[in-house]
Amino acid sequence: MSEDAFDRVNQILKHIMEDTSVPRNIRRAAEESKDILAKDDEDSTVRASTVISILDEISNDPNIPIHARTLIWNVLSELESIGS
Repeated sequence: MSEDAFDRVNQILKHIMEDTSVPRNIRRAAEESKDILAKDDEDSTVRASTVISILDEISNDPNIPIHARTLIWNVLSELESIGS
């Protein structure tokens, strides 16, 4: 995984996790995603794919604020560029 992309994704996920206007389940998914990306013992494409599926599912949550949905879409596009 490109270190720059990894850093950008981590920053965005951290921002979502710390945003109290974001529902708890969304923040929890962001934290879980961040933890998965931190596992260096797995292939980066596998980690990216796992996180994509988690975030893709929560991006469709009707309770997610628009700004958080946009951030998640940014993470998804960043991870999709790594996975391909």
